[in-house]
Amino acid sequence: MASLIKWEPLSDLVSLRDAMDRLFEDSFVRMRGLPATFGDQTLALDMYETADRVVVKTAVPGVKPEDIEITISGDVLTIKGETQTEQREEKASYIRQERRYGAFQRSVQLPGSVVTDKAEATFENGILTLSMPKAEQVKPRTIKVEAKK
Repeated sequence: MASLIKWEPLSDLVSLRDAMDRLFEDSFVRMRGLPATFGDQTLALDMYETADRVVVKTAVPGVKPEDIEITISGDVLTIKGETQTEQREEKASYIRQERRYGAFQRSVQLPGSVVTDKAEATFENGILTLSMPKAEQVKPRTIKVEAKK
């Protein structure tokens, strides 16, 4: 038996628009052959939610935990930091130099209200994990239905 898949044309348009945005940005905004700046594009993150928490994970290799700043303003999460440049070897003839240094920042909208006072941030092996409990009004509630006698 064959299964039917519902076609959603709007999802195709959104992905097409994202592809076109990336095409124009890669072609015209940044000169070919140069790496992207260390900013929004390179601070990739994963965000997911459980029944009672919103969790954000991002890789920030080479950054010390004390050099990372996390702020939540309303429903916008901002992660900022800076990587320091190493001493460049002047006598060496570099073949390729792609590691990025400097300030970075990424802001994303959170999927609902969180309790910022109870947010926890951990840093292990270059992975920053931010776990925020959901506010009580956002948590799903189950309401029991009782039959009248």
